[in-house]
Amino acid sequence: MEKPFAITLNVGSSLANKTGSWRTSRPVYLDRLPPCNNACPAGENIQGWLFPAESGDYEAAWRSLTENNPLPAIMGRVCYHPCEGACNRAGLDEAVGINSVERFLGDEAIKRGWKFARPAKESGKHVLVVGAGPSGLSAAYHLRRLGHRVTIHEAGPLAGGMMRFGIPKYRLPREVLDAEVQRILDMGVVLKLNAKVADVLQTMKEEKYDAAFLAVGAHVGKRAYIPAGDGARVTDAVSVLRSMEGEDKPLLGRRVVVYGGGNTAIDVARTAKRLGATESIIVYRRTRDKMPAHDFEVEEALQEGVMIKWLSTIKQAGESSIMVEKMVLDDKGFPQPTGEFETLEADSLVLALGQDVDLSLLENVPGLEIKDGSVRVGKNMMTGHPGIFAGGDMVPSERTVTVGVGHGKKAARHIDAWLRGEEYAAPARHELATFEGLNPWYYSDAPKTMRPVLDVIRRQSTFDEVLGGLDESNALFEARRCLSCGNCFECDNCYGVCPDNAVIKLGPGQRFQFNYDYCKGCGICATECPCGAIKMVPESI
Repeated sequence: MEKPFAITLNVGSSLANKTGSWRTSRPVYLDRLPPCNNACPAGENIQGWLFPAESGDYEAAWRSLTENNPLPAIMGRVCYHPCEGACNRAGLDEAVGINSVERFLGDEAIKRGWKFARPAKESGKHVLVVGAGPSGLSAAYHLRRLGHRVTIHEAGPLAGGMMRFGIPKYRLPREVLDAEVQRILDMGVVLKLNAKVADVLQTMKEEKYDAAFLAVGAHVGKRAYIPAGDGARVTDAVSVLRSMEGEDKPLLGRRVVVYGGGNTAIDVARTAKRLGATESIIVYRRTRDKMPAHDFEVEEALQEGVMIKWLSTIKQAGESSIMVEKMVLDDKGFPQPTGEFETLEADSLVLALGQDVDLSLLENVPGLEIKDGSVRVGKNMMTGHPGIFAGGDMVPSERTVTVGVGHGKKAARHIDAWLRGEEYAAPARHELATFEGLNPWYYSDAPKTMRPVLDVIRRQSTFDEVLGGLDESNALFEARRCLSCGNCFECDNCYGVCPDNAVIKLGPGQRFQFNYDYCKGCGICATECPCGAIKMVPESI
């Protein structure tokens, strides 16, 4: 009985060792969608640019990043990094500091003078972009890469939109903004400043544009009816932040009250402290957990001495004081008046109740649908009028720089297809890479690198940048914390653990393939893959 068994083991023919007929399932290599990529409103291939950054090839990483987002130094400062909120590494220790590495790459590009290439071929088409904010700049960049002539009409005296007129310098230094805008203009994009478009159809006809992308920012501050005496000083947050770009800074006084609960309210209150206010108080109708401002910004404001009156609303404004009514939340979480009042001494009241978009340029455009102050667009970002597209603050969406950049890229692709008489079809999305699909046993703990923060005393009196950047060693370390979720990085685990020698190495950068003549479907390769890039599928597939 033993002899035949021994003979079978020693047969030299490869056919005698085939095991494929034993399988009920087989392993397949696949690329899953990393959760960071999936969460990025700008559509960045985050894992794709982190990979060259891990090896120190920063220019390759930057060029990979800017295939989707032309403003990495800006986004590395002002993006609220939903990518990190989705990062699988948080299930192991802490999320990868994607935003800090993005900023490092953006700053390296400015320091080293890296430029975007001009298009190799011109399309002969000319596109109008209205607004030089994040969405307009993004659209202009991507349209120019596709070979189209692009002219931006900007109503203001400087480019940047709400990045310049809505984000304080302590969050976004203007030299960084200027450098990234100039790099886009160097591609051949034309920028016309102080050039408000009053009638988009007339402008398109006079200057012979083939299509238009509308990206007008929300620069009009919302008002609320608050009874005020003749001497009361009431202004809006947008006006305050915009005036910070001029020679004459706003005169808010020593006691400033800000009404609102969003990030803009936080920005104005922190700006008031830097302008010398001894008291900067935010009045908000609800509790902290209901506040739309990001929690880390609220915390920074409190550190700088900003005070917040929760569950309060403003009933009346006087020359040197305001009347505040205390509120209480009902069983549905809505604030209700209590009839209890108190008086706050105040030299000025700033309303930070949100912003609207000036849509007057669309008054003579037929076919448009405007609802609740926003322009309705289709999946291709086109309005109801052929050839006119819109994005950013003008359309229903979250109003952030990152969302605006994503809109610009998406619109550019659809505009390019429309100009060619085609339709753009986005590539199919891969299945999501989950933490449960990883094998974290192979990764050691490596806590997230924290960015340096400016001393609180200096933060209260200067507009120096609050959050610092990583140095090269820290950026390299942070990039290497990426788990490469769902995508093979050629660790050789599958090759090493396969008991049947069924894994074939294809060479550096080529990954692997399975020899199914030898694979018996044990699934060890899939179990031991650190990044979840192998899937077991039924043999019938």
